[in-house]
Amino acid sequence: MERNVRLIGPADRIAPYCRGDPAWGANLQAEKERLMVSTTASHALKRDGTYYMWIGIFCVFMLGIAVGLYYATQKIDYVWRWYRVPQYFVFKDNIQIKAEIDGQVDRITIDEDSAAIVVKGGDLSETYTVPAAGLQVEEGVMIFPGDVLATYSEWRVGILLQGLWLTLKVSLIAIVFGILIGLFTGLARISSNPAFKWTAITYIEIIRGSPLLVQIFIWYFVLGTLINTILSRQGFYQIPPLYFGVAALATFAGAYVAEIVRSGIQSIHRGQMEASRSLGMSYAQAMTHVILPQALRRIIPPLAGQFISLVKDSSLLGIIAIRELTKATREVVTTSLQPFELWFVCALLYLVLTFTLSMLLQYMERRTLVS
Repeated sequence: MERNVRLIGPADRIAPYCRGDPAWGANLQAEKERLMVSTTASHALKRDGTYYMWIGIFCVFMLGIAVGLYYATQKIDYVWRWYRVPQYFVFKDNIQIKAEIDGQVDRITIDEDSAAIVVKGGDLSETYTVPAAGLQVEEGVMIFPGDVLATYSEWRVGILLQGLWLTLKVSLIAIVFGILIGLFTGLARISSNPAFKWTAITYIEIIRGSPLLVQIFIWYFVLGTLINTILSRQGFYQIPPLYFGVAALATFAGAYVAEIVRSGIQSIHRGQMEASRSLGMSYAQAMTHVILPQALRRIIPPLAGQFISLVKDSSLLGIIAIRELTKATREVVTTSLQPFELWFVCALLYLVLTFTLSMLLQYMERRTLVS
């Protein structure tokens, strides 16, 4: 019986097997698993020394940075007030309900936890619904505009949490539109149609060749002014600055996504497109069902880096009166005079956003891997 020889392990181990033997497949798989276990065990033995030594060096290095930072802060005249930071995330606000007319409290009707205060002044009469526990007036009392009728406490979202939410909102919208712009521009970039190709090249080179800060200024002060002027003359509502900021981020990200998409598509061997067309597929069908799914697996890592950069670039929107996380932190620092604590918290919040996005894209990358 003819015997074949196959290399299944290290270079010095050659396992002969017979294709005519029904058990050769099971024996080969068992040999592979045994070699895999032995290789893993050998790697684990190697980690006992050098590997754990470098882990210790890393821990000592990070501890040294923390100790050095603490020592540096002790050499300056600064009082740390970390206990003030939580109020910029959530706080209990004392709300006052004030009278808008002058007159007399005609009657107060209490119904469980709420109370209705009727104020009459001449021909005017107003009714205020307030919490019963916070009443500040009685029937028959004369009041004037601005007098407090009742007070109550309510938990509200702080300025840092509002800025964090706006940063997340702007980034997600810009990412979605950036993907759409980049996908169509990347396809146009490799198109044989000169109009599509040259338009895509012009857009990519202009956007990538100018700073994002300048593009935000152009979108807000130039395009925004023109668009809102035309809308106001036609009797329409004006567009808020938030949408011009999103447009600036989306167009900026779209140019880089376009180049990522182009490189991903061109990394697929052109023989696959030819094979798809020979099977009767159109160009769009071959691109949709054959090329793009393979290119997607390759462009996820660079897309992750681009999206993380986009989240950080959203901090530039504060210059056009958008209170994202960085602008909110700057406002709080101005009023509280706590730069160290608040800027550390701001950096930590950005790290949470970018790390979460990175883990999500890594999960997508693992799901799209071909075994």
